[in-house]
Amino acid sequence: MKMFITMSMCLSVIACFYAGVGTGETLVPALIIMGDSVVDAGNNNHRITLVKANFPPYGRDFVAHSATGRFSNGKLATDFTAENLGFTSYPVAYLSQEANETNLLTGANFASGASGFDDATAIFYNAITLSQQLKNYKEYQNKVTNIVGKERANEIFSGAIHLLSTGSSDFLQSYYINPILNRIFTPDQYSDHLLRSYSTFVQNLYGLGARRIGVTTLPPLGCLPAAITLFGGVGNNMCVERLNQDAVSFNTKLNNTSINLTNNLPGLKLVVFDIYNPLLNMVINPVEYGFFESRRACCGTGTMETSFLCNALSVGTCSNATNYVFWDGFHPSEAANRVIANNLLVQGIPLIS
Repeated sequence: MKMFITMSMCLSVIACFYAGVGTGETLVPALIIMGDSVVDAGNNNHRITLVKANFPPYGRDFVAHSATGRFSNGKLATDFTAENLGFTSYPVAYLSQEANETNLLTGANFASGASGFDDATAIFYNAITLSQQLKNYKEYQNKVTNIVGKERANEIFSGAIHLLSTGSSDFLQSYYINPILNRIFTPDQYSDHLLRSYSTFVQNLYGLGARRIGVTTLPPLGCLPAAITLFGGVGNNMCVERLNQDAVSFNTKLNNTSINLTNNLPGLKLVVFDIYNPLLNMVINPVEYGFFESRRACCGTGTMETSFLCNALSVGTCSNATNYVFWDGFHPSEAANRVIANNLLVQGIPLIS
């Protein structure tokens, strides 16, 4: 009976969503994005960092074939999510020139490639730390309040979906390659260290009026092409299981931590979005999702290429990225992002109901 009621609620919400398509109505007043390169829309473009994507072939399948700073050939999962929520534009990179008064009223993107739960990860790559993203968000709130007044602004903040997607850089670009961290922490202890930062972040975001928060799990870290190249051994093209096991362990703790936060913060809707299984399924059964290749990425040889290693001169870059699960060594293609976003829509029903 409980399952029937839950299914009925899900179908009802989805029906309302489709009924609103084309009406100009959005399901929430704004969409706020924070995190790392998986959701960065261009905040790293003007920073002195090697972690950028504002040059070809990035963005070759995006609007006007423009390299906006998105780490993909086209749209991010969050772009599709914005469309699914009824928005006619995507949350603008907060540090971009496009972040003007009109655009800010429907949200903003604060994410930065190579950022993580641990601020030390971002600092090493001169990315924007999660702590600084939160400060930027507070500044954003002041701008919105000045535009629409305190009462309306608070309605926007409490009704907006705040989506956090980070953690992969903490493991792949920090912990696994940093011998000092390896000596200080076991993978299990490092997860605990990251989750303490996550818990503090959510509490601080809640203190700023956010009441609808979504956080993504780690992906199957061991299945990313770059991870297979770095940690899979010579000649191996299979997922690195120990890395996937670390991700599963972290994700379990993420769920438990999120439950505790929900229980302790009145009025908070906090949803953990599972991207591990959707992406793993695409890797294991690519043909089922319309893909041809799930081990090698589209850009270059599909091993280590990302950021400046994925460029217009990269030899071997594929002609049709829709056949590939991965665009570069770390990031999904637009086609894979679409699949992930469709999963997010169903999982995120509690945030829009």
